[in-house]
Amino acid sequence: MKQILKDLQYKIMKGDFTMSHANDANLNNAINAYIANIGVGYIKLHNLHWNVVAVHEYLESLYDAFADVLDETAELLKMAGVQPVASLKGYLAIATIQELGDEAVDQKKALEITLADLELLRDQALAIRKAADAHDCFGVANLMEDHVTNYAKQIWFLRSMLA
Repeated sequence: MKQILKDLQYKIMKGDFTMSHANDANLNNAINAYIANIGVGYIKLHNLHWNVVAVHEYLESLYDAFADVLDETAELLKMAGVQPVASLKGYLAIATIQELGDEAVDQKKALEITLADLELLRDQALAIRKAADAHDCFGVANLMEDHVTNYAKQIWFLRSMLA
């Protein structure tokens, strides 16, 4: 136990304890895939926002939040010296969230699409959090916990609107 505390104290003094994912390619790839899904989701929410009147303001609040999630997650990689995916082409190459066509969508379908995407992002953030925690990447783990908490609230809200 003393050695664990000594190692942790060294990491804190050195200032690298939150960025210990810098050399973990699997974790960095998972974070980039998450960024890609947030990027595609951000554009998709704009599409839904423009094409559904009844939940217009709610969808706007979600894509505003996605912009913050995108920025803070990309900054995690930048602080570790890793290049985050940053182009639409890059997003589409690795995202698992699918683009939405240029078409009108009714309110119920828009909410179902948004719910499915948020559930996917929640699960992805949980997996990243678990991997980060296993490697003592506290900054990554803590950020993903915050994201999961927010997704849980939005998922609950969407489910209640669809009930």
